[in-house]
Amino acid sequence: MRLSRIIMAFTVGLAVAAVPTAAGAAQPQPPVYPPTEVSLTIKPPAIRLGGTFTLKGTGFAPGEVKIDVEISGNPNAAPAQGTVRRSDGSAVAMSAVAYQQPQPAPTTFTVTALGDGTFTITYTPSRTGRHHFTATQGNRADDATGIVLPARPDRPGRPGGGNLPVTGDSLGTPLKLGGGLAGAGAVLVLLSLAWRRRGRFGIGSR
Repeated sequence: MRLSRIIMAFTVGLAVAAVPTAAGAAQPQPPVYPPTEVSLTIKPPAIRLGGTFTLKGTGFAPGEVKIDVEISGNPNAAPAQGTVRRSDGSAVAMSAVAYQQPQPAPTTFTVTALGDGTFTITYTPSRTGRHHFTATQGNRADDATGIVLPARPDRPGRPGGGNLPVTGDSLGTPLKLGGGLAGAGAVLVLLSLAWRRRGRFGIGSR
């Protein structure tokens, strides 16, 4: 009788201990998603100075993303001071000209990724060269590179741009050539009139 009670108590204890385990196993577990790969793209890949890059990131978690910009290549340089010689051999002194540069673009800043893990920003460089962008969030990062070319010299209003100066020699040569042609034309006209007069009055005829 005592043995049967012991076996019964042991069986009840096992049943009670198994209930929480079965209840926990019956509860749905949250799905496990694989880590999303981040991506950073830049468009267009090359611009002229004064243009704008568009950076787009995907796969990030909602929140702040750090952007670092590494610039390589020579910045815009002003002409060096010195002298140049004209076509007639005379020397003209040149002085260095300081171009007015815009406010330097930041090389480190943060952006906010939206709920879907994306962000889109624009970036306007303030110097030429290769611009290497790196987007970092925790242990996830990706990079993209854009090239900034010098501004076109025939487009004023941009850094390093503007119309080229007109020198005295560039106007002097066309004026001299035009004057010579005009003089030759006047001589031909006079000779033609003289020839007509000689023919009219019979001069030189037999």
